[in-house]
Amino acid sequence: MVSQNRGPADIPQATVRLAFSEPMAGGQELPPACLWSSDRVVSCRTGALRAAGGAGELALDLRTAGFPDEMTVEVTTAWRDGVADRNPGNDRHRVLVLATGDPYVF
Repeated sequence: MVSQNRGPADIPQATVRLAFSEPMAGGQELPPACLWSSDRVVSCRTGALRAAGGAGELALDLRTAGFPDEMTVEVTTAWRDGVADRNPGNDRHRVLVLATGDPYVF
């Protein structure tokens, strides 16, 4: 996952929330910046994001509990350290994930 800040202000710290339409398999480890909220939700700190181009990358290697043909992942900005956002419409994304066996990058 790549987080970006298109400005106008720097964001000292933000949190993104990934909500899966299917439960994830138990016992999976997450990067230190992330934590499980439930078997379908992961929250991750992005770190500081500079205005107009600041980007942070985070890799998650997760498996579902079952074998669905497809599922959705909703990626939302959960917290932005009090920084105002003039375009909150870009804080929410929905990705359709098909069971192709290929890795997904979003």
